[in-house]
Amino acid sequence: MFSNKIVAITGAAGGIGLGIAKMFANNGARVALSDLKAPEAQAKELGGKAYVCDVSSEASVTSFIEAAEADLGPIDIYISNAGVGFGDGPNGEVAGGSNKSWETSWQVNVMGSVYAVRDLVPKWIERGGGRFVITASAAGLLNQIGSASYSATKHAAVGLAEAIAIAHRADNIFAHCICPQYVRSNMTKGQKFAEESKDGLLEPSDVAAALKNAIANDEFLVLSHPVVGEYFKGKASDYNRYIHGMAKLKSKIAAEDLPLQNQE
Repeated sequence: MFSNKIVAITGAAGGIGLGIAKMFANNGARVALSDLKAPEAQAKELGGKAYVCDVSSEASVTSFIEAAEADLGPIDIYISNAGVGFGDGPNGEVAGGSNKSWETSWQVNVMGSVYAVRDLVPKWIERGGGRFVITASAAGLLNQIGSASYSATKHAAVGLAEAIAIAHRADNIFAHCICPQYVRSNMTKGQKFAEESKDGLLEPSDVAAALKNAIANDEFLVLSHPVVGEYFKGKASDYNRYIHGMAKLKSKIAAEDLPLQNQE
């Protein structure tokens, strides 16, 4: 399906990013894997190339793209997957997180994609098309109890993906937005709330399969947990009920059970 396509992925050392890299490699693509430390072993296993990329730095994102294109050829699909999550303040205040945690969340969860879009879109317009994928979260459609910074920046990530899809459809540039609930990764490791989620803790391969299907069917939202779509509809149809329900849920959750303390 992706024979000879060049796919670049951030946050690819493990978790969702690595799962997506495996899916593309198994379907004929040539993959460029990047992370804060070059994922050499993972890239070697998939017959790809490994790179260092700190998505909070525009220069680093540009360098990754340029190096991957020099080694493998023009990028056809870019997966903006790297992400971070931080909890709220010690007493649960939504603005209680440090300025650093908020700024890091913004730079990684939003600007990392902006930097890549800024570099790639002009090239794709000239080449006749491309595909940009953002790993957001169900929190980008709903909310993540215990992390206002994660919820706010993942909402922004969804908005950016929408903007790409709307603004550049005529340029044959497609966008997809991955919005899973809990997936086995560093971000959910050891988190009771995630591991015991009633909607299931999925494997990275499940998210990758959902992305493959979304690309095949030209679907914007990638819902590896289909129930997220139903929750989203419920939220839109009765916002007050949604807020009251989430507040009730929050009151039942012990602070130590809340996820989002690690980088994906």
